[in-house]
Amino acid sequence: MLQQIQKLQEEMMKTQEELEQETVTVTAGGGAISITITGHQKVQSITIDPDVVDPEDVEMLQDLILAAVNEAIDASKQLAAERLGALTGGMNLPGLGDLL
Repeated sequence: MLQQIQKLQEEMMKTQEELEQETVTVTAGGGAISITITGHQKVQSITIDPDVVDPEDVEMLQDLILAAVNEAIDASKQLAAERLGALTGGMNLPGLGDLL
């Protein structure tokens, strides 16, 4: 049993390291805003279509960026949950929530 737990720990650490390198990309506003984020919720890039940059409507651009960032964070958390959940078989392990 102890060996199984140690193996699970090692696999979880490896998966955490891999999540740091894995990315998801989401878009908002029909592709006007694109955000790439890692499995550790670190934003790597934000791309804004120049056509949506309207100095008269900065609020719309801010709303699009906010929506895209929040969607990217959710997608990143889902990626982490899928990768780590595959290791634990859906077990509710103490401390696992802190990793997501």
